[in-house]
Amino acid sequence: MNMPLKHKTPDAAVGQIIKLAVLAVGGQGGGVLTNWIESLARSQGYACQATSVAGVAQRTGATIYYIEMTPATDQQPVFALAPAGGDVDVLIAAEMMEVGRAVMRGFVTPDRTVLIGSTHRALAVSEKTVPGDGIANAEEVRAAAEVASQQLILADMDRLAVEQGSVVSSSLFGALAGSGALPFAREAFEDAIRASGKGVEASLRAFAAGFDAAQNGEPEAASEEEQAPLKLVGPAREMKKWQALVDRTQALPGPVQWMAQAGLMKVVDFQDCAYGASYLDRLDDVIARDSDDKVWELSTTAAKYIANAMAYDDIIRVADLKTRRSRFARIHDEMGAKDSNLVELTEFFHPRAEEVASMMPARMGAKWEASPARMALLDRWFNKGRRLRTHTLRSFLMLHFLGGLKGYRLKTRRHEVEVAHLDAWLHDSLAVLEQDYVLAVELLKNRRLIKGYSDTHARGLTKFGTVMAAAEMLKGRDDAADWMHRLREAALQDPEGKALEGAIHTVRSFV
Repeated sequence: MNMPLKHKTPDAAVGQIIKLAVLAVGGQGGGVLTNWIESLARSQGYACQATSVAGVAQRTGATIYYIEMTPATDQQPVFALAPAGGDVDVLIAAEMMEVGRAVMRGFVTPDRTVLIGSTHRALAVSEKTVPGDGIANAEEVRAAAEVASQQLILADMDRLAVEQGSVVSSSLFGALAGSGALPFAREAFEDAIRASGKGVEASLRAFAAGFDAAQNGEPEAASEEEQAPLKLVGPAREMKKWQALVDRTQALPGPVQWMAQAGLMKVVDFQDCAYGASYLDRLDDVIARDSDDKVWELSTTAAKYIANAMAYDDIIRVADLKTRRSRFARIHDEMGAKDSNLVELTEFFHPRAEEVASMMPARMGAKWEASPARMALLDRWFNKGRRLRTHTLRSFLMLHFLGGLKGYRLKTRRHEVEVAHLDAWLHDSLAVLEQDYVLAVELLKNRRLIKGYSDTHARGLTKFGTVMAAAEMLKGRDDAADWMHRLREAALQDPEGKALEGAIHTVRSFV
């Protein structure tokens, strides 16, 4: 797949216009890549023109850059302003769905086009708005690209660049050099990067990684086993408790251990080691009802979703995450900020009355929730969009204080509600275990419907209740688990729940 084309000699290219298109999403350095290509061509005695057509909407600023070049002569060449279907020599796509978009628009043809693309994903708006997994199938795009192109070079160019401290434009430029699609030596490409004078060393490292991927294929990423093990840091006394919990997971059935360790880390990070112990206690109850002949599927599923249920999103959690040092460091890295730069950060909050009442002590919060007049009062006081500039001391301390209320969290109304909901979900899921093991697994997986906070959480709860209630209609059927899976997938298709409504209607029609 990644065999390079033979280099064209300048003499053979006289009178021939080489046409390149670059498809990139905002922030991926498409303009920088285009400038490098233009600089490269001019340095090698070519006449060159570069244009761009900005896009909007679903691709969030996707832009088509177009470059035409030909050896300079006494005659002035006539260049086009935009690519045309069936008339592109090299197509560079900075993201996998941009590869698909190029194929759909006819820019890629098997008789001439070298297609270079990055396999990583920058999700479109339509993919993000789906409640479940709305990510488009990249394998279908790959299959189409293999058929449509003359030469195909695909690799996770973003990963290759990030590993070298650069951005995807650098590794794509290296892949262009490695493809042999342009009649220029590798040194000429590298000189174009040096001439830019910005981030040269990191860009050259990423360029080399992209070049090698084009020539020899993409290097394998570290396997799950080779990645850094789960780690927490803290006072020696707490670390001793943490290690005792980790030791407990080592005694669990083999297939359950990794998921249990991941879940344990999540709930301990959410609260503390005592909370982690209660997580393992709940998991032990499920394991006691499972068996090896079922490959411990029930227990592995429970290990994942019990952790998700216990580490719910509340105001304390959100404030904690937003004030962590690691988050500020990540934002600085993503913005490319240096120590001399001042980064201003604004957080957007829109608390509802329900979120405020949920932070009250359990009995007090229940009374306020039961009173429409009091909830209306909270709504008037708090239901306003707020912007907290957390690079300022006052706003940061406010969130830092909220994030430090972990010790109070277990006394709140929200925690009382979440624990009751968790216990009811586990009871209902395991109630069918003796009659239908697979259905019990699917009922545990329904917890996937609940996520986020505020309106997102409320919509998820409604769908969860609808899907779980359908278990009564499905009990005793041979295909009960299959239909439960279908109902959950329908619930994840759209925020409005229209697909779920149709699926429930279908179930009622044959019950």
